[in-house]
Amino acid sequence: MTNVFWMSGLIFACLLFYRFALPRLKKFDESNVARIARQEQERHDPQAHIRHALDIASEQVEEVQEIKSGPLTHYLFEAQAYASRDEAEEMRARRVAVVARRFYEDLPAALMGREKPSNLSARERAGSRWKRTIH
Repeated sequence: MTNVFWMSGLIFACLLFYRFALPRLKKFDESNVARIARQEQERHDPQAHIRHALDIASEQVEEVQEIKSGPLTHYLFEAQAYASRDEAEEMRARRVAVVARRFYEDLPAALMGREKPSNLSARERAGSRWKRTIH
């Protein structure tokens, strides 16, 4: 009788997996396939780095918030209220452009400061830095 309970529990667990986990795994796989295809297209697109920089900058800048006070609606961006969403979105777009431009201004200095590749492993490089700081 215990074998019947174990087998019914196993079948129930498989049904739950099929019902809930399998669709999520398929959605995850589809998003990975789409991401890989997008990365392949971006390799041949000369403007992809600009789009990527703007996406990253957009993530760093806060969104426009809608504030209702009675019958009036105001839009808040960086602690400043605007009368229309278009004004607030325009200021947000300007801010995103400034953040992206700063990335490109700082890029040459970051690339110049990069160390030359060495044949040492990460552990050996960390050990040599540690020795320099102590002695």
